[in-house]
Amino acid sequence: MTTTLMRAEIDEAPTAVRRLLSESAGAIAEAGARLRALDPKVIVTVARGSSDHAATFFKYACEITAGTPVASLGPSVASIYGAPLRLAGAAALGISQSGKSPDIVALMDAVKAAGATTFSLVNVEDAPLATRVDGFIPLRAGPEKSVAATKSFVTAVVGALAILAAWREDEELKAALAALPDRLEAALACDWSPALETFVNAKSLYTIGRGPGFAIALEAALKFKETAILHAEAYSGAELQHGPVSLVDEFFPLLAFIPNDAAAPSLVATVSALHQRGAKVFAATAADVPGPKLPIAPTGHALTDPISIGLSFYRFVEAVSVARGYNPDQPRHLKKVTETV
Repeated sequence: MTTTLMRAEIDEAPTAVRRLLSESAGAIAEAGARLRALDPKVIVTVARGSSDHAATFFKYACEITAGTPVASLGPSVASIYGAPLRLAGAAALGISQSGKSPDIVALMDAVKAAGATTFSLVNVEDAPLATRVDGFIPLRAGPEKSVAATKSFVTAVVGALAILAAWREDEELKAALAALPDRLEAALACDWSPALETFVNAKSLYTIGRGPGFAIALEAALKFKETAILHAEAYSGAELQHGPVSLVDEFFPLLAFIPNDAAAPSLVATVSALHQRGAKVFAATAADVPGPKLPIAPTGHALTDPISIGLSFYRFVEAVSVARGYNPDQPRHLKKVTETV
């Protein structure tokens, strides 16, 4: 069987992360120093799609560790509405694989004009989003030919965490990131095939998580939709209880992302309650949960565990897509650079 480009790029993620941490180390350190000097009271993010999920990961990580609020700005505020922004003293982080989407570029230009100090994480180094900011950190993921972003998402999350670690001078997080490529190699070996039949035959499903794990749940739901043509929605484990849980039964599976962090006990309680109701719940976790449990490769840090779990998921969803008869490299109606305005 021919290996898909998506599968090959997933397997390149550990090497891409090593390259990012090595070759972009100077840019990461400089961004951290600029943030320390700026001491922003708020950070705004500019992104869409998988990159916006990386920004959501950064939001939770930043708010948890630094206490600095992070808000995602809607690109249409600049590209459609032309609304003036007031961001003096703020920092802005743009994230994009291509760095070329017109609405993302327009918003970053507007954010800079509004007084924010701007940074970007971009894979294409001569793209507008890389050349028109105050601080650029190359993702170093290498060419990504599959339409579905995988290794660029992983490097974007790692790059954002590396900036955070440099800014806060967090030696524990720096050490966890340095050790992460080896743990990602282990994540690629995690076997989620016991869940394959359920998700190949599903009509709809939920993914859940909390904190940084919720960002992975968002990314997972997107990948189910775009590569496996499978309806999936992501929820916080808490928000699930506010109505959406009514849909969950033995024919409506759920995939829970439960890294080893402060939210784990609440997610385990949610999974346990759903299991008691007869729901089909698969949990990607090292915690003790009832029902099917999917293996993970722990990293030893609460902020890097979700990245490892996410990479194991990528291997899984590529297999789901192929088993459902689709080509994950060319999702229908999609192309690599989404030119929205």
